[in-house]
Amino acid sequence: MLTNSIGRHLMVHQAMIPRKLKLFPCICGNRMFSGYKPKSSVKDSYKILELEEGCSLDDIRNSYRSLAKKYHPDSGSATADSEAFMKVEAAYRVVLSDVETKKKSNENNEEEEDQFKSKAPQHRHYLSFEGVGFGTPSQREKQYMQFRVDRATEQVLEYRKQRLENQYAVTDLMKAKDVRQSKKVKITQAVERLVEDLIQESMAKGDFDNLSGKGKPLQKFSDCPHIDPMTHNLNRILIDNGYQPEWILMQKEIRETIERLRRGLVASRSKLGGPMTPYRQKEWNHICEQFIEDIRKLNKRIDNFNLVVPILSRQMVHFSADKEIVRAQKTYEALMENREASNSDTKENEEENVKRFGWKSSLVKWLNLTLK
Repeated sequence: MLTNSIGRHLMVHQAMIPRKLKLFPCICGNRMFSGYKPKSSVKDSYKILELEEGCSLDDIRNSYRSLAKKYHPDSGSATADSEAFMKVEAAYRVVLSDVETKKKSNENNEEEEDQFKSKAPQHRHYLSFEGVGFGTPSQREKQYMQFRVDRATEQVLEYRKQRLENQYAVTDLMKAKDVRQSKKVKITQAVERLVEDLIQESMAKGDFDNLSGKGKPLQKFSDCPHIDPMTHNLNRILIDNGYQPEWILMQKEIRETIERLRRGLVASRSKLGGPMTPYRQKEWNHICEQFIEDIRKLNKRIDNFNLVVPILSRQMVHFSADKEIVRAQKTYEALMENREASNSDTKENEEENVKRFGWKSSLVKWLNLTLK
């Protein structure tokens, strides 16, 4: 055994000697190898770049860029200097070469260490058990099984802990929600008590004595057995006192608005008259633009109405401004035709009256003139 170990060490040293010799720069003769660089020049290069040995490539590049911007002849700065820039560039190349050399040497050292690292026997591969335990394989297996049990127990405890924390968090949220709900109930009850107190106080003062139906039972408005009498009476009381659902009021407002806009558009067209001169056409275009804006606002009101209306068949569609303008134009033309027809009928009646009673009308005119 001793002889074998000595022979193995000798073989290792013989294999390592050539590799180690290659790592050192050759200084034989007139320094024929280009890989050799004097130590002083490398240190000077680091000083020129304002860096220290062992810095990263990003630091080297950032320093070179800042110095290049400072000394480059074409930079236009006050510190521009071509000789200083050449020194910086040469130092940058030397530093990059030094970094590459150190990187290669480190890689070679790692390869040698991996190559000559003693390997574990083959049977160790089957006795890993995640690195748990010691002793014989059977002892290590038992220790590994116990380790797995302990680990599973810890995972179960951790899971239960997280579950309890989540439950407590949900419970806290429910408590906060219950507190808010209880506050809301208390406020509602307080408002109801206040209203009841105000009603009782008003009754004691006699504020309700002037009502027409005082002391009389409520009239039964409907004899339908399928309608709740109390609900029907309450709705009837609200309607009689001017209380209507929001969607009914909105529908009424929309219909009144569109009728008002239509009448206004026809009236504006009638004021302009015809034929349409350039000035009148400009005025008409301005009126149409204002009408289109009003229709846009009305359509937005219709959207709000469709959101609150409880019956689908009661929903309304948008009004088209172009169709309404065409409709107003046709209404104006129909009015003009009716007016012309009425004027022609009036003239015909006057002519007939003149034919029938021409001498009488002339006599009446003569008498009026003489009396004056």
